[in-house]
Amino acid sequence: MPRFEKLAVGHLAAGLLLSGCLAGTQPATKQQFNPAERPGVQAGAQATGTLAMRGASESALIADLLKRQSVLPPDGPFTMVAEEVIKAGSGASVAELRVARLKEQARARNWLPRLGPSVNLTSLSGLATSLLLEQALFDNGRRKAERAYAAADVELAAISLSAELNERVFQGLSYYVRAEQARAQAAVAVRAVDRLAEFDLIITERLKGGLSDRSEQQVIRQRLSEMQATLAGDRETETSAHAELAALAGRPLEGVRGLDAVLTAAEGPAPLAVLRARAEGGQMVAQANIERSEMLPGLRASTSLAGGGLEPGLRLGGGMINNGLRASMDALRATGDVAGRRTARVAEDARRHIVMLDRQIALLRSREVEGAAVLQQTAQNLSLFTEQYKIGRRSLLELVNQYDTHARLDRDQAALRHEVALLQLQIARDRGQLVDGARM
Repeated sequence: MPRFEKLAVGHLAAGLLLSGCLAGTQPATKQQFNPAERPGVQAGAQATGTLAMRGASESALIADLLKRQSVLPPDGPFTMVAEEVIKAGSGASVAELRVARLKEQARARNWLPRLGPSVNLTSLSGLATSLLLEQALFDNGRRKAERAYAAADVELAAISLSAELNERVFQGLSYYVRAEQARAQAAVAVRAVDRLAEFDLIITERLKGGLSDRSEQQVIRQRLSEMQATLAGDRETETSAHAELAALAGRPLEGVRGLDAVLTAAEGPAPLAVLRARAEGGQMVAQANIERSEMLPGLRASTSLAGGGLEPGLRLGGGMINNGLRASMDALRATGDVAGRRTARVAEDARRHIVMLDRQIALLRSREVEGAAVLQQTAQNLSLFTEQYKIGRRSLLELVNQYDTHARLDRDQAALRHEVALLQLQIARDRGQLVDGARM
């Protein structure tokens, strides 16, 4: 036994020396990988974000986040809006990720011996103090599980960062698209109001000449009032959307105009919700392994430095055996199966949701094609009604009704492409493709 204790003391002393050497190394948070060497990032890409800190490539999940590319065109209005709302963000998730990184770094060295004071009560009138150096020799995988838990915590923080940035960009783009939709519909309503106002002047002159009655004038003015109310609603929607976008971006963005084509493939990267479920599953398994190690016996070597010199020793610790130990161990072993099933359920829900959005996009595009044909036919009928009115075969009221129908169809048609863009942005947000992973 004395010989073993001498070996333990030597081992602990070497561990303490090693920990002192490691303490002088450069912190991992100040180092970055070469973007050309990281999987999934093209050579020359500037990966300056928090996810690109040292240790990212050790996680397949974070590597997946890093290689995701934004589906927004690089020089379009969508990217301009995205840049502004990202710059105005609070960065709370970035701070959380950095804290998780520091915790992971602390756990990465939990295999080193621990050094601290020890105070023992020797008698009713005195205390014995010493310096205790302790090293775990056998811990049933606890330290490894602690490192895995810290790594999963970093992954969750990275996913939260990606989800926050993508959600923020989606909110900004939603306001922008709504404003553009209201502006396009208002343009149609302005033309309709001007044309209906001309019809109102015509009916007024006809009424003065006795060629029409007041019932026709009332119908035309009702159509004019309805279109004026529609125009006022469109302008209010545009103003409100721009105000909310300005609040999110920190400054007005009214000079940005137009829509971009967002390319969302049927098959794409796993949604962020699935990655979150995987990271949470890994954290559940790590926590279960920690609890399991606490139920089993472990062995620690210790050396105390007191006034009398070094006092080496061994300590056997761990949980107490009880009648529920077997059931508890079985429950902890089943944690991996529970985590896998939960991840599979989240993946299925996410897949169904994206399929539903794809179907809605297909339906809207079909309506857009059909609506374009109907609108063209209505425009032809309007031209025919106008010619017939000029030769007296159609009344002014019939012409007004036909024009009102055409204007409302034109207004509805202008909204379809904006609704498609919103659904495409929603798919890109769920997949984490509104922000380049290398920038996060």
